[in-house]
Parts: sequence; C-alpha cells; structure tokens
Amino acid sequence: MGMVPYGTALALQQELVAKRQANRVPDTLLLLEHPHVVTLGASAHRQLTNVLASPSELADRGVELHEAPRGGDVTYHGPGQLVGYPILDLRPDRCDVHRYVRDLESVLIGTARAFGIAAGRCAGLTGVWVGNDKLAAIGVRLSRWVTSHGFALNVATDLGYFDLIRPCGIRGRGVTSIAALAGRPVSVAEVEPLLVREFGAVFGRALRRSAG
Repeated sequence: MGMVPYGTALALQQELVAKRQANRVPDTLLLLEHPHVVTLGASAHRQLTNVLASPSELADRGVELHEAPRGGDVTYHGPGQLVGYPILDLRPDRCDVHRYVRDLESVLIGTARAFGIAAGRCAGLTGVWVGNDKLAAIGVRLSRWVTSHGFALNVATDLGYFDLIRPCGIRGRGVTSIAALAGRPVSVAEVEPLLVREFGAVFGRALRRSAG
C-alpha cells in the first residue's frame, strides 16, 4: 500500500475486521509503511514513562503520537519499516493467541533468513531478535477471533528514531534492521515478496494481490 498515515490504516483495519466477521471479505494481509509515528499499546495508555521525548521534541522531528488498540507498550513506526496488518479469521482450528504470535514470529524469522540473518525468539519476550537487538516488533488485537494490528519489521529504518522511546518498555536492549545486519542497502520492496512467501507457507494461504 506504500506510505499510509497511521490513523488511515487504523480506520481501514476496523472496517476490514467488521467485514471479515460478517464474512464479506476474505482473509487479508495489509503491507505498508507509516510516516514517523509513536504508538501506545494497552500497556502504555495510562503512563508515558517509555516515551523519552517531550511532545515538543516529537513535533520538532515530525513524529505523531497515537494510542493504538493493541497489546504491548510503546513502539515506533517510520519510513523503511515494513508494517504488516493481518486481518485473519482464526476459526475454527487456529484459536490460540500464543500460537498466532509464534506464527507471526516464524514468518519474520524466515524472512530474515532469506538475507542470511539468523534471527530468533527471546524467552519471555515477543518479537524477533538478533542477539540483544530487536529486529521486529509484534502487537496484536483479536475480536471474535478476527485479528488486526500485527508486526513491524525494520528493513532500512533510521534507527535513531528509536532513541525517542524505550521500545516495548524493555530496558537494556537495542534495535537493528535488515540493512544494518546485511551490510548493504535493502528496500522494503525487496523484502515484501519474501515476507509474503513466508506468510503463505506458515499460515497455509495462497496469497494474491488485491485489485484495490
């Protein structure tokens, strides 16, 4: 979908979730980038302790601040980051939230592997990691077993923007990107088809590009 403002993507997800619950649309995977934005998950709504920059600092750097109706704490989205919002009906045989999150991690680990990157999980934490550094964040929402929100994979993200927050509220860890680990320029367009392939394999779906 290219570059999509966070509020626009949020409204689209809400519309698609309602249609999926009514069986008016098939399972859908939205792939896009966001302009600079910091989003606050359920763990961050009441306290902004993990937003390290002041509102004026965020504004000076062109970063919006949004509450997000998903799990997790605070995260950053921006250009060079591939964001995926799966709108999937997990019924009847995948009604397991933990399995769903692990499946998303498998998709991202397989995508990183295509670039020679040995990414993996970290015990007790969600997302995908390379050593001490987070490569991809995950924050999901389920409504009557239909999913929304999803994952953010750092492809060629300006990692300096993560200094504005404490990502996911986790201390003592860093962030990284596919381009940084591969040691060469990597575009979101290069990563997208590889991620789609992994998504189809993990979730047992044949994906086709929407005409819309």
